[in-house]
Amino acid sequence: MNPRIVIVLLVAAIVSASTTLAISSPASKETPAMHASGEFDIKVTPQKADNPDAEAGGFARMALNKRYHGKIDASGHGEMLASGDGTTAGAYVAIEKVSGSLDGRRGSFVLLHSAVMVGGVPRNWSITVVPDSGTEDLTGLEGSLRITVAGGKHSYDLEYHLPNPG
Repeated sequence: MNPRIVIVLLVAAIVSASTTLAISSPASKETPAMHASGEFDIKVTPQKADNPDAEAGGFARMALNKRYHGKIDASGHGEMLASGDGTTAGAYVAIEKVSGSLDGRRGSFVLLHSAVMVGGVPRNWSITVVPDSGTEDLTGLEGSLRITVAGGKHSYDLEYHLPNPG
């Protein structure tokens, strides 16, 4: 199967599932966890492998373009790699830089995504803030993100800690 078709099917199956994906909480901190929630729009664009070794791997590669609304007012840009048949089994990893504001604090941070699909159901979906990736007012940000897809709308809940929450 064409890797681009695989990724489109895999992404569609993962992000169109009407489910809430439970993500592990960040490590316990001295301050209570804070939450930021809202909706986001996403555009996924197939990309070509950019070298012979990447092409030989046969993985699907996608560009991510997101717009977050709500407590996160930001743009997200990244890349995804995926494997599998895209309908019943597969896996993906992605890295995304989010730039804008989180609950009024300006800066950027990086999210690491990973998931597997078994029997058409996402498992082990993890979206984590990369340690030490926060900039400006978001320096020291730690946390994890939960995605809910219902009725074709994507929403998020970021559970996070900041060393100086303001």
